[in-house]
Amino acid sequence: MMQGFFMLSFPNAKINIGLYVTSRRKDGYHNLETVFFPVPVHDILEVVPANKATKLDTSGISIPGNPESNLVLKAWKLLKDDHKLPDVKINLHKGIPAGAGLGGGSADAACCLMNLNKQFELGLSDNQLLKYALMLGSDCPFFIKNKPVFATGRGEIMQEIPLNLSGNYLAIIHPDIHINTGSAFARIHPQKAGFDLRSLADLPKNNWKDSLSNDFELYAFEAHPVLEEIKHTLLDAGAWYAQMSGSGSSVYGLFENQPDLRSGFGSMPSELIKL
Repeated sequence: MMQGFFMLSFPNAKINIGLYVTSRRKDGYHNLETVFFPVPVHDILEVVPANKATKLDTSGISIPGNPESNLVLKAWKLLKDDHKLPDVKINLHKGIPAGAGLGGGSADAACCLMNLNKQFELGLSDNQLLKYALMLGSDCPFFIKNKPVFATGRGEIMQEIPLNLSGNYLAIIHPDIHINTGSAFARIHPQKAGFDLRSLADLPKNNWKDSLSNDFELYAFEAHPVLEEIKHTLLDAGAWYAQMSGSGSSVYGLFENQPDLRSGFGSMPSELIKL
């Protein structure tokens, strides 16, 4: 077991493109259909062997809740239960807002699994890592693959799709709103998906806004009208598609040309990325 080096990685965010909640499951979860798409907004994760008890230090954007419940610590504990892992010090710098529908916590956990597997030579296959990731969260398995996928089940059944958005601009607006995922699911009325997202790569981009939707927007927009205003502002600024990601609260827009976002969003944090 190799313990003589540290492992540095850069967990990235994701956006959902289309999101349909299709049925309730007997295990308490919901079946969904969505496209997960990786985007270059990053955290920084460092795992260093330690002589003392395992510890997590965080910096950057604040993380709500008890640090002991952070998913990266849960990832370490999960592997330690099955493998001989030493104590480690984990340094996590947050650049992805928490509770924003961008999957930052899940990305951190998935990267921690992969780091521990490599650093301590556990020999786990991708399929084994995917199983561990699902124990941590429904969208954690995506970050093991980290490629555009059509996802079903809880989000863990994934089919790669040839979706290329290179050359487009992605704007992400982060309002200071936290939406509880459990409460959002509770207000959903599952129904058949409004579009077959497996064919998304073949859908002309000018048809996206009339063909795709996010089932969580109805509840989120009623509870927080500013989210709907953000979406319309992005469309008015020239976005060919705009949507809330996941259960919220970040809203993104896709643009063919670089937009001017200096007005319209007040002091809300935002990202503008060329894909």
